[in-house]
Amino acid sequence: MSEPAAPGPGDARQSAENAENVAYRVAHLRDRLAAEELGELGVRAEVRAGSVVVTGTVPSAECRETLLRTVHEELAGLDVLTDVLVAETASPDHAEELS
Repeated sequence: MSEPAAPGPGDARQSAENAENVAYRVAHLRDRLAAEELGELGVRAEVRAGSVVVTGTVPSAECRETLLRTVHEELAGLDVLTDVLVAETASPDHAEELS
């Protein structure tokens, strides 16, 4: 059996190009989330340990589904982790008691 080849200068260059491509795609996702019908500025997309992490809070389940669909369209082929919560917007069922 042969041993794996040691990383060469071309591997480092390709790794840097891949990281730059991921950063570009994440920036494009941020722009799209802010500009399109979502207008979601409360959602963050960051590259962490080789994965893209999308976190934040949205106003409705429908908005969350639209957001997740957009994320998967923009970042297809990348490892994506999402933690997007739906804000509770229902009115309270009882009065708040103050003391």
